[in-house]
Amino acid sequence: MSVDEFCAWASIGRAKFYREVGSGRITLRKIGRKSIVTMTDAQNWLNALPVVGSKEAA
Repeated sequence: MSVDEFCAWASIGRAKFYREVGSGRITLRKIGRKSIVTMTDAQNWLNALPVVGSKEAA
């Protein structure tokens, strides 16, 4: 999906998206000049987020 599609899917802004890319938590791929995130990478990012109410999230 495109950067805009990912941001809409994840309900995050572009600034947050690029911070996540910079930290290595989101893998950004290129097709020519277009930047994309695969659905697998998007799901991996989502699954790595802390669970609310868990001891790790505190």
